[in-house]
Amino acid sequence: MTIIVGLGNPGRRYERTPHNVGFATVDALAERAGCRMRRSLRFRARSGKAVVAGDPVLLVKPETFMNKSGHAVVAAMRYFKAQRTDLVLVLDDADLPVGRIRVRAKGGSGGHRGLASVIEQVGGDDFARVRIGVGRRNQDENLVSHVLRSYGTEEWAKMEQVVKHAADAVERIIGSGAEAAMNAFNGLEVI
Repeated sequence: MTIIVGLGNPGRRYERTPHNVGFATVDALAERAGCRMRRSLRFRARSGKAVVAGDPVLLVKPETFMNKSGHAVVAAMRYFKAQRTDLVLVLDDADLPVGRIRVRAKGGSGGHRGLASVIEQVGGDDFARVRIGVGRRNQDENLVSHVLRSYGTEEWAKMEQVVKHAADAVERIIGSGAEAAMNAFNGLEVI
């Protein structure tokens, strides 16, 4: 079973922040599939089984907070006896311009603590990931302040369009593989 994980922070305070675009993407996939996300104490996450691109998947939103996301991911993987190659991670990337999506089949954390937690806990980096560009307003801005700030109504409307494309990228990974998704989505500017 493929496990699709969106990274973010739990709670209303973080809902419409750059750090939670991974959660928003999983929510979009759940809505498309008619999947109800439920709290799982076993995984310390909200999760739900769905069908994406014709394949059964588990959608996961860790409730461990971003920097400890790996604990929830590895718990779900162990329960379903999944390998790293069965994992698709969706996360924010402040080094990508807003509206850009980058798909990778593997790679390092690039300084993203949530991704670093997952790599550490699952024991490697050979899993697909969809990075969603949340940019920075300026290079001098504190990164933590940037990713935890709430989007305004207009900004969030734009990010919702990006999130839809990120969900499309996840569907392409499931249906056709990471390379096909990379060819279709890398370099594409959504907004």
